[in-house]
Amino acid sequence: MPYDYKPFPYHSPPGLDAAEPRHGVVIVGAGPVGLALALELARHDQPSVVLDDNDVVSVGSRAICWSKRSLEIFDRLGIAEKALAKGVTWQVGRTFHGDREVFNFDLLPEAGHKMPAFINLQQYYVEQFLAEVALAHPLIDLRFKNRVTAVEQNANRAILDIETPEGAYALEAGYVVACDGARSPLRQMLHLDFAGELFEERFLIADIEMQGDFPSERHFWFEPPFHNGQSALLHKQPDNIYRIDLQLGWEADPEVEKQPEIVIPRIEKVVGHSDFRLDWVSVYTFQCRRLESFVQGRVIFAGDSAHVVSPFGARGGNSGLQDVDALGWRLAAIAQGRADAGLLAAYDAERAFAADENILNSSRATRFMTPADGVERMFRDEVLNLAGHADFARPMANSGRLSRPCSYPLDAPDDAALPPVSRPGTVAPDAPQGNGWLIDALGRECLVMAIGGEAPDLGLPILRAEVNDTLRARYLGEAPCALYLIRPDQVIAARWQKATTVQIEAAHQAIWTAP
Repeated sequence: MPYDYKPFPYHSPPGLDAAEPRHGVVIVGAGPVGLALALELARHDQPSVVLDDNDVVSVGSRAICWSKRSLEIFDRLGIAEKALAKGVTWQVGRTFHGDREVFNFDLLPEAGHKMPAFINLQQYYVEQFLAEVALAHPLIDLRFKNRVTAVEQNANRAILDIETPEGAYALEAGYVVACDGARSPLRQMLHLDFAGELFEERFLIADIEMQGDFPSERHFWFEPPFHNGQSALLHKQPDNIYRIDLQLGWEADPEVEKQPEIVIPRIEKVVGHSDFRLDWVSVYTFQCRRLESFVQGRVIFAGDSAHVVSPFGARGGNSGLQDVDALGWRLAAIAQGRADAGLLAAYDAERAFAADENILNSSRATRFMTPADGVERMFRDEVLNLAGHADFARPMANSGRLSRPCSYPLDAPDDAALPPVSRPGTVAPDAPQGNGWLIDALGRECLVMAIGGEAPDLGLPILRAEVNDTLRARYLGEAPCALYLIRPDQVIAARWQKATTVQIEAAHQAIWTAP
């Protein structure tokens, strides 16, 4: 059955009757990023107001591929169990040239992780699950049908003008976080624009409902027999929904290509029959662009309002959740007076670095999928010809490098004898711990993890990890012991085999210092 788009309740905001007190944080946009940020702030005891101009979840599946890191974040926010139960779990991808499989890959070949590599789950379910938790949370004031029409700011505050079905009111905020999407009205109100590249290529997205026996895998075709000279992608979703992406070419008219009489014959060629129902259709253009700075005074940008990439590689929604991961604990500390506002520069630096990495990977994938005539196309075709029988060519066959969390270039203490998978700047890799998981013991405050030895007492929480083969491989290597300083976002801030109280305290202070 198609998704039931039930409206969320509208409630009269108190600002219609009298001026509201200043709010520490106001979030604009109740998509996955805005809702996740509100829940992350609440984990750090920071209230927020969330404004959205709509009262239903996003129409159409939109973002569907949620990475292992996103699932770990969902787990902290209270929706992972529902997401895993509803989603389609997968970790294998297959790449074809014509009707010939040239290679395949496994995104999580080793055991010892709480979360799978990926699940496919329509964005409307993610929004629904997050909204249900947010509506029940006493620290989150979620206001639907509240449209921001203007924003002003100075050194001390931001003021939002808001329209509702009952009239207009204003809100004063310490900080405003724009999570209002790729066409961000707040970005336009501040006269900001993206820098980057717009690719002259169009793709059709079609969601169809059908009974099928396609496996729970990612299938990508270069020049498939059913769509000559172009490329195609197939993903399985819950509710017998399948996502199909078809390259159209720059000359294609988006409005014409979305018409059912055009779409349906194309899909029939892909699936080999007409026994399906068209659920949702969209035509998009590749973009790889971002704001120069994600922090604009009292207004902070996150998710698609800050950066956009082409959809191949599942980097949009996943990178937005990683923005939340980097921003939530910092913004809560600033709003509560526990940290200086200069700490936002660290969010800006880290997530701009991550956005540039995503844009680079996305741009490379786009050029490989849609090469220009001449040398680019000759290189692409030769790589595909070789990939079927030459191992060295397979990594060069690029249909979208799948999303993984960025490793930040931290200037931090690092014992290079410890395994590279857990170096500073990386998200702490998971490992079994007794009947549970290491990842569950991390994330809300800074802590020191001691492995195979003791940790100096300097007032920080100490986690004494159980040494097993998996944890040894990911954190110790050949070393007999190790100390890890881990941030509230589960990112490793520093590591040593042995360290003094002074060394650990210096590394801890660096976490809370502007770059």
